[in-house]
Amino acid sequence: MPAPTIEPRLFELDGEHDYQPGQRIWVYRAEAWRPGVVLHCTTRAITIRYRPNAGSGTGVDTVTGRLLAVREEDDPCLDAGTIPTR
Repeated sequence: MPAPTIEPRLFELDGEHDYQPGQRIWVYRAEAWRPGVVLHCTTRAITIRYRPNAGSGTGVDTVTGRLLAVREEDDPCLDAGTIPTR
């Protein structure tokens, strides 16, 4: 699954990007794009579950929109329908 090749975007959540719980995203962490899923979103921050490395384990973090990109590809560890949205 190809990760974005761009640097993180320099924008905050501004209504232009309407992330929703369950949405697939890429998150820029540890100088690399990691697959993730939106758990909760407010106008200022997004809580995500993501894979911090190549293993099957996941982490949860809260980030701003500047570190996200939309992900279209399936991730076998995140997209099995077992990620809680609350």
